[in-house]
Amino acid sequence: MQLPVEFINKYKQLLGNEAAEFLASFDQPVEKGFRINPLKYQGQLHEHDTAHPIDYSQWGYYGKVNGKSIDHQSGLVYSQEPSAMLVGEIARPKPGQKVLDLCAAPGGKTTYLASFMDQEGLLVSNEINRGRAKILAENVERFGIQNAIVLNESPDRMESRFEKYFDVIVVDAPCSGEGMFRKDPNAINYWNIDYPAECANRQREILKSAMQMLAPNGTLVYSTCTFAPEEDEQIIAWLLDQYPTLSMGTVTKTDSMDDGRPDWADGNPELSKAVRLFPHHFRGEGHFMAKLINNAIDDVPAERPVKLSKKNKKKAKKVPTDSLSKAQLQLWQDFAANFLKNPDYFEEKHLIVQKDHLYYQTIPVDLSGLRYIKPGLELGTFKKNRFEPNQSLLMALKTTDFKQLAPIAEEDWSKYVHGDVLTTNLSYKGWVAVAVDNTVVGPGKLSQGTIKNFYPKGLRLNF
Repeated sequence: MQLPVEFINKYKQLLGNEAAEFLASFDQPVEKGFRINPLKYQGQLHEHDTAHPIDYSQWGYYGKVNGKSIDHQSGLVYSQEPSAMLVGEIARPKPGQKVLDLCAAPGGKTTYLASFMDQEGLLVSNEINRGRAKILAENVERFGIQNAIVLNESPDRMESRFEKYFDVIVVDAPCSGEGMFRKDPNAINYWNIDYPAECANRQREILKSAMQMLAPNGTLVYSTCTFAPEEDEQIIAWLLDQYPTLSMGTVTKTDSMDDGRPDWADGNPELSKAVRLFPHHFRGEGHFMAKLINNAIDDVPAERPVKLSKKNKKKAKKVPTDSLSKAQLQLWQDFAANFLKNPDYFEEKHLIVQKDHLYYQTIPVDLSGLRYIKPGLELGTFKKNRFEPNQSLLMALKTTDFKQLAPIAEEDWSKYVHGDVLTTNLSYKGWVAVAVDNTVVGPGKLSQGTIKNFYPKGLRLNF
């Protein structure tokens, strides 16, 4: 790989005797990895090999994901670069906590955080770029996350709404991408000797917003996919200096993980608690991660009304009322009674409507004035005198949750995701959850032995 001369000289100076081995690692093969989804997994994958577990990841394995497979399309597995899995492991949120993934696309960190939360609490997943935010929402849907809200906001506009609100915040910051040169050689074209310093300025602004939203006793996990000290140890040194209530948390490290380098910042020995992943030591791409604890005194109620600042009130747009009409509520209740074993699985008080779309929020959040992709788990759409379920609802539940299940064979799955009509000997009629083995793959409507296909057109596959 042809690396920039200034990059080579920089790391020769920083790494000394290690530099040759470090620079040679850029010509080594890229490692692939995937995770099993604990929200769905019931002991069986259809075609992915779990013979090579990743020792620091609870659900991770080395290997490549087939995007046109039952496992991937149904959310049983998630493709993620092995190094990146460590961010979620460090954050380790607990069920019931309020969690923010501030720079979330395409969704690797969000889905990892959700794996720990077990559908409880609140997971706000934010991405400022709208196109990438839509991809994030698709991955949240496929993974079957019930407790997520997907925002499309700048961090500064979120501050007043979520002041001192989150128990865990993950900032996987936009960076110079040096650790991804091997995986994405095009990233080299964006690099210049001043680029890390430019990225560091942006990272400080994002972290200022994150600190406004971090609750007392909360945890902040900061990560980058770069080797640059300007964006790594020097950012953490700045955080510790600017926010005296912060202290470094301990990160459990394997032998192949390196300590942070205090000598690359202000010499604070606490910086060694951070972790560096160098590709000449570690089986994965380059990353930096640090865990920080907010030791501030809790001076706000656990549950408090969160009001918009005057600045954001001016920008707020009118949104449709979020309460269900009596007619809508009846349509939903009738549907749930026929479709779900527990019709009250989604509590009425947590249901909201936006433009005839029905959503579920585990913890109610007022999103007026904020840009979002999904204000909660999308259950479906109200149409004329009927309710039609959304793919998100099917992805978020297990086969045991459905009253009307339509099992199909593996060989019929390719027909289903292609959009074909299927035949069955089932006698009941109405909405069904189409499933392969113990895996729900999407919705259908059964009538006289025919399953009308409602697999989303945007997800359909050609083989």
